[in-house]
Amino acid sequence: MKTVADEAWFKEPALQAVLALLNADGGEARIAGGAVRNALMGIPVGDIDIATTLLPQEVIRRATEAGIKAVPTGIDHGTVTLVKDHTPFEVTTLRKDVQTFGRHAEVAFGTDWQVDAERRDLTINALYADADGKIIDLVNGMPDIETRTVRFIGDAGERIAEDYLRILRFFRFFALYGSGRPDAAGLRASAAARSKLSTLSAERIWSETKKLLGAPNPGRALLWMRQTGVLTEILPETEKWGIDTIPALVEAGTALGWTPDPMLRLMAMVPPDAERLTSLAKRLRLSNAEAAELAAFAGAPAIAEDISDRAFDRLLYRSGSAGIIARLRIDLSNARAKAGADMLAMAKVGRLSLLLERADRWQKPVFPLSGADMLAAGMQPGPKVGDGLKALEEEWVKSNFTMDRESLLARLNETDTTRD
Repeated sequence: MKTVADEAWFKEPALQAVLALLNADGGEARIAGGAVRNALMGIPVGDIDIATTLLPQEVIRRATEAGIKAVPTGIDHGTVTLVKDHTPFEVTTLRKDVQTFGRHAEVAFGTDWQVDAERRDLTINALYADADGKIIDLVNGMPDIETRTVRFIGDAGERIAEDYLRILRFFRFFALYGSGRPDAAGLRASAAARSKLSTLSAERIWSETKKLLGAPNPGRALLWMRQTGVLTEILPETEKWGIDTIPALVEAGTALGWTPDPMLRLMAMVPPDAERLTSLAKRLRLSNAEAAELAAFAGAPAIAEDISDRAFDRLLYRSGSAGIIARLRIDLSNARAKAGADMLAMAKVGRLSLLLERADRWQKPVFPLSGADMLAAGMQPGPKVGDGLKALEEEWVKSNFTMDRESLLARLNETDTTRD
């Protein structure tokens, strides 16, 4: 019999105290979902969710009397967050969907564990562990845990119709936990309903897509998303550009210790076209910071591996380092994938690696003059102040930032064209 009783997280006093509180006096509580799934798959457990037969008001009453903080984070849907010893536990009353509206649903509370399990999306997400740590499987999820099969509970089409975001969740969970080929019924249902993704909010689509792109290796999931037409539905910019760089980017990231970066992976999948990426950012309602990352990538120049260090420094100054670093990481990943035993290709990898290291260390130098210096030198206020500053800054850049303030002021005094 499978159990999580020996897991360190299960033995934590805070969790045991909450379980004891909710299992007393006729109540029943079980750990549900992700914590159980991860423990069984040998993956670190993060947040711990608990399902209970108690109504939300009773959960709050018991917690308050026990001195445990209770926060009604989703009380309309039966969820109360209990905070014990600074550790939060989401506690949700068993429920069934009376009517679904995508993300929102009209629910009825109950005490039937089978009904609660069957309303969930995937078999691997619908396992419970009771107060003794014993695994309770009401949807035949254990075989899928063992084979790493990501499968919808019951009819895949029905589960998806309850919330079309489940299409993207299917592929995200496949990226994180799946093995081999995705479940055929899930693929067919996702392909059939892909046009319904347009009915979802941009924020939900991007949030789920970003999580998928942040998986250690989203390559296989993206491949099947492309095969089913789902990827084109949410990211039409990838249709004629593709996902071929993703395996190389994942391999390079693993070898070089890069943290999985959803934005970098998105950049590798889309053309560096400023207009199209601005449109993408608006359509998916990316944050200002994310939109700025895409804009920097689109605006960054292509980097020749034979560029000199001095010319590269000037490029970094004029274009900024963020977009150049993104381009270099993508270029380096592709070069590594093609290198093999080719000495020329290996030399390219070496040079791109050095350029990337230089860009990572880059700190933009500060131009030592300002408009006030130009006025103090005798220039009259007006457009020529800006023109003069730009001309001197260009000389400073060409000197590879070696001209100091005194040299620049002397140059200003020598240049008649900067004065009235």
